[in-house]
Amino acid sequence: MTQVVEILQYRLKAGSGEDFHAIMQQRSVPLHQQAGLVVLEYGLSLHASDAYYLMRQFDNVDEMEQTLQRFYHSNAWLTGPRAEIIALIEESHRVVLPWPLK
Repeated sequence: MTQVVEILQYRLKAGSGEDFHAIMQQRSVPLHQQAGLVVLEYGLSLHASDAYYLMRQFDNVDEMEQTLQRFYHSNAWLTGPRAEIIALIEESHRVVLPWPLK
């Protein structure tokens, strides 16, 4: 089966890029890793201080959907950084691609 990479792109509320990154770095990404998710990269975009990306790798599309369902319904996420993260996001986009890229 083909592995996949999911790329999430966020447009954040004005002036919140550094705060968002701190939450991701200190709380969200460690929580992802504790749950067994593979985070390839994350950070502020080079083109705008309030643009952000998160890249995660999965074995296949079905595994991705099941894993994300468990993660986003977990008590650790719901009582953890979820509210802070959502409060800073104006808009988000998702793309899922085969991995590795050709």
